[in-house]
Amino acid sequence: MLMGCAVHEDAALAAYLPAPSYSVTMPFPSAPVPAPRPVPPAPRSLVNQLDGLIRNFDGVAGIAVTSVESGWIATANAQRRMPQQSVSKLWVSMTVLDAVDRGKIRLDDPLTITKSDFTLFHQPVASLVKGDTGYTATVGEIVRRAMQMSDNTCNDKLLRLVGGPQAVRDFIARKGLGAIRFGPGEKLLQAGTAGLEWKPEYSMGNAFAQARARLSPAVRQAAYQSYVKDPPDGAAPEAIASALGRLKRGELLSPTSTDWLLRTMAGAKTGKARVRGAVPAGWDYAHKTGTGQDLGRRTAGFNDVGILTAPDGRSYALAVMIGDTPRPVRERQLLMQAVASAIVANHQP
Repeated sequence: MLMGCAVHEDAALAAYLPAPSYSVTMPFPSAPVPAPRPVPPAPRSLVNQLDGLIRNFDGVAGIAVTSVESGWIATANAQRRMPQQSVSKLWVSMTVLDAVDRGKIRLDDPLTITKSDFTLFHQPVASLVKGDTGYTATVGEIVRRAMQMSDNTCNDKLLRLVGGPQAVRDFIARKGLGAIRFGPGEKLLQAGTAGLEWKPEYSMGNAFAQARARLSPAVRQAAYQSYVKDPPDGAAPEAIASALGRLKRGELLSPTSTDWLLRTMAGAKTGKARVRGAVPAGWDYAHKTGTGQDLGRRTAGFNDVGILTAPDGRSYALAVMIGDTPRPVRERQLLMQAVASAIVANHQP
């Protein structure tokens, strides 16, 4: 600095000297990171009600309810993985929309379903497949059919579109969704649950039910018991409710895809006597159901998961899962309706 002061008026000498440079060596303190807002506890009355519902229900069941805005979660036997059945269509649809967000596919891309795509059980799209040309719709329409009508053929077509079961598992892992498994797809999952190995002819008519009926009771019982004990599509109600809360907050998909999926779920045609049967006027419910195979009076998976929104706009993500029960369908539905009633009763505008 002294040299610069002495020669800055001498042009000849200044030409031989390097230009001075300056730097600040005193570090500036970084801005303080605000502490995360503490999560309030779940309403004690709601926790007690959920505990009572599970305690008094004859079967393996679990319930989880989380406040989308506040973050609290109320659970009852909600850490055990239970059969998802068609609830797993939710993760397939999210994987499709994630691919849309990344520019891999578009919702208005055409997608053709042919007889070779048929699966089994509920597949209303099969009635639209004519001859060898098949049925062509957009990807978005096939997602709607999978989510709103729980169409198994549409779901498995979407599954192949995104890269198969591993692509869905990768999405679940990448988003950190926790204790949620994804099975091998409808064909292999349902065949294994029944005690069969999948054959293409099972997708036509009543062939699957006939083949299942020919199995010995011991084979059916062993396959069923193995499935409910450790379901390859098993998921914990707590993990599903948490994932749905994150979906609603916009943490899993783009705003456009989030809004599209929630509106699609709100139009679901299934499960009108489950949770939706107790949703009061002014409340909205966007959801996905799942129902497994029967063996005698038992059912492997009877579920309803979704997002319940109050008139004031606040929402609750919930998962009610019945993994195995001999109770009549009406009692299962009433359990689910009781969860909705408990949420509404504990909501404070």
